[in-house]
Amino acid sequence: MSPSAAMDSGVFKIYFVLITTMLLIAGVSIAFLRWVLKKDVGHAWASYRGWLVMIPLIMGGVFLGRIAVILGLTLVALAGFKEYARATGLYRDWTMTCVVYLGLIACGVTTFVVDPFLGVPGWYGLYAALPVYVIAAIVAVPIVRNRAAGQLQVIALAIVGFMYIGWMFGHATYLANSSWAYGYLLYLLFAVQINDVSAYVFGKCFGRHPLRSSISPNKTWEGAIGAVAVSMVLPWVLHFSFPHFGTLELLLIGLVVGVGGQLGDLSLSVIKRDIGIKDMGQTIRGHGGVLDRIDSLIYVAPLFFHLSNYYHGIY
Repeated sequence: MSPSAAMDSGVFKIYFVLITTMLLIAGVSIAFLRWVLKKDVGHAWASYRGWLVMIPLIMGGVFLGRIAVILGLTLVALAGFKEYARATGLYRDWTMTCVVYLGLIACGVTTFVVDPFLGVPGWYGLYAALPVYVIAAIVAVPIVRNRAAGQLQVIALAIVGFMYIGWMFGHATYLANSSWAYGYLLYLLFAVQINDVSAYVFGKCFGRHPLRSSISPNKTWEGAIGAVAVSMVLPWVLHFSFPHFGTLELLLIGLVVGVGGQLGDLSLSVIKRDIGIKDMGQTIRGHGGVLDRIDSLIYVAPLFFHLSNYYHGIY
């Protein structure tokens, strides 16, 4: 991945045109609803302005290449963990928080360095082993400071923070090392957002039956089924992203995004509902915090990575 490679990549060019076109259509649609039909589009406009900032940053990072993607997504993971630590109270324990921060940085470093045994970008052997070392360090913190009271909750919060936000999400970052990096990364980022939008649209239009009322009252079975249906079609529509995938892989990718994306959304909702907050932060206007924007990707990224690696390898 590099600027010259992006300019030569048909996949990158197609996604650039596709996403730009969708942004223009969305802008025109919001303007039509506001000025012609006199509808209240305040929430939609705030969300749209958020995308006007996020999409250029994402596409710009992918255009700049592997280093920019790894650095950018590692910073996203750090920002997401900070939101999580503040919301759950883990941030009050600065020692434990720093251990997790170091673990997240280690995820980025092992993604960036060259594997000393295979000579390929990214040291996945060490990346896969990181949970062992980071969790060992987290459990050792109370021992070092000779403290027992209240430490189980702190340990649990730290482990979840590292595994969920750092290590699982880091699989998306690792895709920057792939021979099919443009197709894998851009498809993953695009499909996950389309899945989220589809669940919202189908839910608004046809939703009658709550999906999980105690976790996310606004989500419905109709929205979930509609999102899965759209996600099952996308791999065929965007097959240019991974032309080496066969029918079985396309079906599995559709399920991974369609089902996994919604489980990712609900999993963060469990955390938010339990601690009594609506959003993890207000970093992105119209979208809440960083975690609110990447929750589906956290769940989908490792599933997509291992499915692709199993059938075709990453390199």
